[in-house]
Amino acid sequence: MAQFQEVIQKSDLHPKPAGLVLEYGTAGFRTNAGRLDHVMFRMGLLAALRSRKTASAIGVMVTASHNPEEDNGVKLVDPKGEMLTPAWESYASQLANAQQADLVGTLKNIIEREAIDMSQEAKVFVGRDTRSSSVVLSQAVLDGVSALGGVTKEYGLVTTPQLHFMVCCHNTQGEYGEPTVEGYYKKLGQAFSQLCKNASNRTDDQKHLTVDGANGVGALKVREMEGQIKELQISLVNDGSGKLNHQCGADFVKVQQTPPTGMKVNAGERCCSFDGDADRIVYYYVDSEGRFHLLDGDKIATLISTFLKELLTQAGLELNLAVVQTAYANGSSTQYLENTMKVPVRCTKTGVKHLHHAALEFDIGVYFEANGHGTVLFSEAAQAKIRQLAEDSNMNDERKRAVLLLQSTINVINQTVGDAISDMLLVEAILAIKGMTAQQWDAIYTDLPNRQLKVKVADRCAIDTTDAERRAVSPAGLQDSIDGLVKKYPRGRSFVRPSGTEDVVRVYAEADTRENADALAHEVSVAVYRLAGGVGDEPKPL
Repeated sequence: MAQFQEVIQKSDLHPKPAGLVLEYGTAGFRTNAGRLDHVMFRMGLLAALRSRKTASAIGVMVTASHNPEEDNGVKLVDPKGEMLTPAWESYASQLANAQQADLVGTLKNIIEREAIDMSQEAKVFVGRDTRSSSVVLSQAVLDGVSALGGVTKEYGLVTTPQLHFMVCCHNTQGEYGEPTVEGYYKKLGQAFSQLCKNASNRTDDQKHLTVDGANGVGALKVREMEGQIKELQISLVNDGSGKLNHQCGADFVKVQQTPPTGMKVNAGERCCSFDGDADRIVYYYVDSEGRFHLLDGDKIATLISTFLKELLTQAGLELNLAVVQTAYANGSSTQYLENTMKVPVRCTKTGVKHLHHAALEFDIGVYFEANGHGTVLFSEAAQAKIRQLAEDSNMNDERKRAVLLLQSTINVINQTVGDAISDMLLVEAILAIKGMTAQQWDAIYTDLPNRQLKVKVADRCAIDTTDAERRAVSPAGLQDSIDGLVKKYPRGRSFVRPSGTEDVVRVYAEADTRENADALAHEVSVAVYRLAGGVGDEPKPL
């Protein structure tokens, strides 16, 4: 009991509010910052246990990503820099919701079930975003780690992907890179410079990029990194002097289909937006008629996979390359990849952890959600083949160039998690090498008009889906109804899925025209309302 004495004493300083129940999901815990002190302390405890179980450093990131500034949250980072394994998500929820008197008992159950050796050293890396609440909340994490005798390394202000990177670097004994912010800048910056050596005769206009930093930590880190990426001329807006995520950032731009507040966009200029913790990015531009054009995660995945396929062909490398999407990916992107580029596409359930897991099945897996969260994974075998080929002195110049470009591409990518800075550098390098404008990139394929709606229901569990959420298996008759409606519209596609957090059903529809996409979305919403226990008024036409 002696080893839990400090847990008992310190947990009294981080009491759990009565009646509060939280669930650890893909985004970790996320809610109003005032409700999270006890959660942070307990995630410090859990990280110390996870570290002992894996005999590795574990990360804890204090952030609420694209949520409003008054919110906060926490995510744990596993040894290879990946998200916390799903098996331990339930432990996180159990610990967060345990009554004060049951906390030690809950810890003992986890220790027993996982056969954790408590004499093993525990090491936890802690990072935080720029929210004013993050300083106090990260201290609660440190308290939790120390209460179980763990050692902490406090990184302070970092992007979420930087913390993932540092955890991976430490646990690979530096093989992945140096586990410092400077090591991150150096690895990505050098790779970007190498890639840009293959881009000839670029004008200042082509080198220029306007970046919306969402008034978050990503803005601070881009500023710190500018000296390492001289091939790029960045104009930074929403640089941290305004309110975090307020009328700016990747989520705002994608949802509102408009540039962020405070950004003047000239026709044809390339722009991008990060989210609050810099793990998402979307690109956009305004055409000569003032129309806004979004280049989302689907467009980014298409650009990257097209580039990689060309390099593999030039290098004479036979590796299986695939793109992983969710059902929300625009149908035009899927058709272009499969039919024009002959790149296989795998569809998974919504949620980054599902995409990441599926991408691991290929030599090279490119995954992006439409919201701009994504990265590229290279298998160990693929990286070894590329390294081996780079050392072959008998190659012709074209093959040599392609192999060296592949090596630099691997180094500019943060394979641990979606990373706005890394993805930005990769996109900029590809556009530079191919001599493409944002308009030319956008013209690779044209998005089908689409509409997303929500239908309130009495119980979201009434809807059950299969085939990566693309088909409903309950309630009876709903999928038949959707199939019939889809047939009415050229290039029609629609699916429904229950929300993970509230009693609503999300409806997605796309078709050949805006009017048809809206009509299909509305008709499917009515079918959901009638067959799945809708509450309130029946959905009205758009």
